[in-house]
Amino acid sequence: MILSKQFIENIWYSKHPLGIALLPLSWLYRLVIYLRRLCYQSGLIAINQIDAPVIIVGNIAVGGTGKTPLVIWLAEYFKNKGFKPGIISRGYGGKLSGKSQQVRPDSNPELVGDEPILISRRTGCPVAVAVQRRRAAEELIEHCQCNLIICDDGMQHYSLGRDLEIAVIDGQRRFGNEYCLPAGPLREPKSRLKTVDFVVSKYRAERHEYKMEYSYGDLVSLKDPARTMPLIDLSGQSVHAISGIGNPGRYHSYLRNNKLRLISHEFPDHHPFTKEDINFNDGFQVVMTEKDAVKCIEYATDNHWYLPITATLPESFTYRLEALMKDIIDGQKIT
Repeated sequence: MILSKQFIENIWYSKHPLGIALLPLSWLYRLVIYLRRLCYQSGLIAINQIDAPVIIVGNIAVGGTGKTPLVIWLAEYFKNKGFKPGIISRGYGGKLSGKSQQVRPDSNPELVGDEPILISRRTGCPVAVAVQRRRAAEELIEHCQCNLIICDDGMQHYSLGRDLEIAVIDGQRRFGNEYCLPAGPLREPKSRLKTVDFVVSKYRAERHEYKMEYSYGDLVSLKDPARTMPLIDLSGQSVHAISGIGNPGRYHSYLRNNKLRLISHEFPDHHPFTKEDINFNDGFQVVMTEKDAVKCIEYATDNHWYLPITATLPESFTYRLEALMKDIIDGQKIT
């Protein structure tokens, strides 16, 4: 029996009795991850250090929290500061085996995943994916002369040493029932957040958290990226709204708030789109997220558009980031 995403989220984000019933498995899961982390902290399992500062951007909950827009923000910020940042990723959704693979804007998303291609296109920085993130990082340092590594996801990938950890959370959904898998959505206990350098919260922030918001740009044509269109031009029209992301609620709300009449097509996160998924032959415009657009370009017509987003962060985040990076760099050689 395959449980639907909606049913699982009902368990995780409400007081569903099945969440209580699954608690023994959750306790076992917590014990395993505690012992695993203890092995790294005690030196029983080696932590691989590399010759550049490493910033981990991750989360403790299953599902999308906004890591990729923050990674893009960080890459652009450090480029403007004179660094040569490289971005590494597991390449979730791709079919990469054990080897490392550098990512280009025209790479195959079936091989390397959708988010690394999006990052490559938006930042212009070297990007590499690998099951062993250390290998990807070392190759970017050796072949691209990167002097800073940003890891998209990887908080639980303890074999890679890190200098800064940034945990990203969904400020609306938070932590659900606050149970670990499988009773709840957490990969690690909520207490893990006490050990990170930053907690960045999307949309809403509580005390000691940094609020991350999104700004939306004009629609961009999949077929011809030089063509753009203000979203307001579709106000009052019926459009096909496609989403293959972890939590599409805010995306759909933004479209509705701009008076678009949505014909919604929701797919699982990292869905491998086909031509039939995005072509409807009814003359309506088709709008999707930028991450989904990466996998749909070859099927696109003049009616296909994506909505770009950009993360914005408070000055207090920038100030603290500069202070912590200065401490790190003072003790390391930056080439």
